[in-house]
Amino acid sequence: MTASLGKLLIFGAGGHGRVVASTARAVGWGAISFADPNWPQLRVSGDWPVEADGNDLSMVGDRAVIVGIGDNERRVALLGSLAAAGLKIANAFHPTAWICPGIATGNGTVINAMAAVNHGASLGRGVIINTGAIVEHDCVVADGVHISPGAVLSGCVEVGTCSWIGAGATVRPGVRIGERAIIGAGATVVSEVPPGAIYAGVPARPLNKADPE
Repeated sequence: MTASLGKLLIFGAGGHGRVVASTARAVGWGAISFADPNWPQLRVSGDWPVEADGNDLSMVGDRAVIVGIGDNERRVALLGSLAAAGLKIANAFHPTAWICPGIATGNGTVINAMAAVNHGASLGRGVIINTGAIVEHDCVVADGVHISPGAVLSGCVEVGTCSWIGAGATVRPGVRIGERAIIGAGATVVSEVPPGAIYAGVPARPLNKADPE
C-alpha cells in the first residue's frame, strides 16, 4: 500500500477542482479538502469537505496546496499569491499518465489520467494537461496553459502563457501559439497563432482579430 504524501488543500471546489482531487487521491495524497468562495453554503464537493473560503491563508497550516480553478488567469494569479505567502505548492500527476523522466515542470501543474508528456518537454507553473492529452517531444508549454482532453501537441510546439487548447485539437510540429490564445475543440492548427487570437476549424482559421497588445 502506498504511503500517504500528506495533507492537501485544493483552492476551488468546482468541476475541475474535483478532477484535481481525484488525481491527487490516485497519486497518494491523504486528507484532501477544499477552500472555495462559496463556503459556508457549500460544505461538500464530490467526496471531499469544503472547509473555508480561502481568504485567510493561516488556515492552511502545514498542508500542501494546489489550485483547482479552470480559469487560466485566475489560477496563475492565485498561485502567485500562495507562493508569495510561502506555502508549499504541490503538483498532481496521475499514475496512469506517461511522463518522461527529467521533464521540466513548474509548481501547481496537474497532469490527468492517460495523458502523455514526452522527452524534452517543458511545462510551466499552473499548467493543466487534461485527460488523454499528448504533449510530444521538446514542446514548451508556458505558465497557466490548459491542454484540454484529447488534444495533441506534436513535437516542438510552443504555447504561450494562459492559452487554451480545446478538446481534441491537434497542433502541427513546430507551430507557435501566442499567449492568451484560444484554439477551438477539434481544430487542426498548421500555422502560427498570434497572441490573443481565437482559432477554430480544419485547418484552423482566426475567428477574431489578434489582440493588439
